Amino acid sequence: MSLTILTPIGALLAVGLVLPLFALRGIRRRASATRTALGVVQPPRRILLAPIAALVAGGVFLALAATQPVFAWTRDRTVRTDAEAFIVLDVSRSMLARPSLESPQRIERAKEAAKQLRHGLPDVRVGVASFTDRVLPHLFPSADEKVFDATIERSVAVERPPPRSSLLTSATSLNALASLRGLRYFRPASTARVAIVLTDGESQPVANARLGGLFKRDPAIGLVFVHFWKEDERVFTRGTPEPQYTPDPSARATLDRLAASTGGAVYSEDEVGAAGRKARAFLGSGPTVVQGERAGKVALAPYLALVALFPFGLALWRRDR
Repeated sequence: MSLTILTPIGALLAVGLVLPLFALRGIRRRASATRTALGVVQPPRRILLAPIAALVAGGVFLALAATQPVFAWTRDRTVRTDAEAFIVLDVSRSMLARPSLESPQRIERAKEAAKQLRHGLPDVRVGVASFTDRVLPHLFPSADEKVFDATIERSVAVERPPPRSSLLTSATSLNALASLRGLRYFRPASTARVAIVLTDGESQPVANARLGGLFKRDPAIGLVFVHFWKEDERVFTRGTPEPQYTPDPSARATLDRLAASTGGAVYSEDEVGAAGRKARAFLGSGPTVVQGERAGKVALAPYLALVALFPFGLALWRRDR
């Protein structure tokens, strides 16, 4: 941990306290002389203690803020050696659906959920993939959360790549998830594996038994589904709902059956936290190694400036009483 002062010269702002203090001293003397001439009782000195203390405290905090102190820290990054995860996003056209033009699309909500889920697994290497009727890897499991976030923002988009056929009513095929096993997305050394699938569940017919056998095979891949779907959502083109698309009310049941076959679990998009905890439960605990560092910093100037307002406010409040 360290504290860095970016602009030490800002401390000279405290010198400005001298002028109002001298001015206050002069005003006090003239007022005292006037009261003596008029025969008025002098007020006790303690009355000035509060405003002077407020002036000094506020000035000191402002001077500290002007120096722009920055608190920085680093700590070791520990990473599991036996665990990996993939967050897999559905990028079929139905993920453009939303309740209204002002509402976020399913894919936008899924991206935010993906980042939240990733940050809940800080000690696990996490990769990114997308799928329609096939799975495409964008990032193989990595311990770098910044790389993960950048991949989600820049590489994942609806129909990138497009499905093989545009003639099907539903372009999504949950059967494509089989390639997570068949194409060796996970390292052989990773014995704790989980795939978190963010989808609307609107899929072509699913081979539940086949997928169940694949994902349960040792080392098993835990499946966690997060369902992004509302019955009033539509896909808009130039501000108008597309008549070809209507939400599939059987989508949740499709995911439930697949989860039952694979030993996985299904959560709604409002239960992202629970989905993250389930993923963590699948991964369990295991050995770790130190891999690099985590670093962070906080600029203290805004907080010091905010604190300075309190003594100034106190002085003004006492003046009005």
